[in-house]
Amino acid sequence: MLRWLVAFLLLANLLMLMFVVVQGMFGPLPAAGAREPHHLLQQVHPEVLNARPLHLEDAADQPQVGGPAPAANAQERPLGQ
Repeated sequence: MLRWLVAFLLLANLLMLMFVVVQGMFGPLPAAGAREPHHLLQQVHPEVLNARPLHLEDAADQPQVGGPAPAANAQERPLGQ
């Protein structure tokens, strides 16, 4: 008996959730179209952008994927007593 009650409550919750989604309580669906069309006007034009390579001194701190880890820039000296 309790098993049927739990199954009925789960089905009721699922139907309630579907009703809420269809009514738009969580906002418009993604397929409803552009919600903020002004962002399209603020996009950067790709023909204006230009990529330039880094100079060797600028590229020293850039990580290399798959490369060895850089050595730590630390000085060694004995501890004073």
